[in-house]
Amino acid sequence: MIVFGKNVAKELIDSGKKINEVYLSKTFDDKSIINDLDRLKIKTRFMDKKEMDRKFKGNHQGIVLDIEDFKYSKLESLIDKKFIVLLDHLEDPHNLGAIIRTAVAAGVEAIIIPKRRGVEINSTVMKVSAGALNKIDIVEENSLAQTIEKLKKFGFWIYGTDMRDSVNYTDVEYDERTCLVIGSEGNGISKLVRDKCDFIISIPMKNKLDSLNASVAAGIVIYEVVRQRGLNE
Repeated sequence: MIVFGKNVAKELIDSGKKINEVYLSKTFDDKSIINDLDRLKIKTRFMDKKEMDRKFKGNHQGIVLDIEDFKYSKLESLIDKKFIVLLDHLEDPHNLGAIIRTAVAAGVEAIIIPKRRGVEINSTVMKVSAGALNKIDIVEENSLAQTIEKLKKFGFWIYGTDMRDSVNYTDVEYDERTCLVIGSEGNGISKLVRDKCDFIISIPMKNKLDSLNASVAAGIVIYEVVRQRGLNE
């Protein structure tokens, strides 16, 4: 897996994650990273900036890392969790990265994503999450509807976000074991997933707007769950 950027490099070095090889621009001048690479004896290849720009797309900041592929957690590992988020076929890696960062900050314990027809963990997700990716379980499942059924058996209550036939997200009492479902950027949550939810909640909208960015909506509802739990503890 190819990832890039100074912050990502620092997080990976600090986490101890295996780094196969690092590509550095000949003008790269972050002495602390260079010293860490030398100390850990990580294979490093220096390149001209133009060569790096041709080989690697995106704002690499003069450093690109070849690391082991991301390892997803198993659904069974969530059996003792209390607060998780399920993402119904998000497509934008920036949204996924932002949701991961918010989730970690708020104390969400795991995120579930679909194996197909949705964004996976990639270099953009890792960069946007700014190190948070290494601090939360990510589960990848084939069927989200079947996954919800399994989560119910684990004791979770499922709260789907959708504007249609819904209640205000602040008027719902969130269970001790909560799974929030956030829909895709264009289509929201699918009918199959919606039908599996115990509650359908929404964020009130004014000025004739009918939706929010997925990561913004996720952040608002996640912190309502946190707020309620703070009041009840």
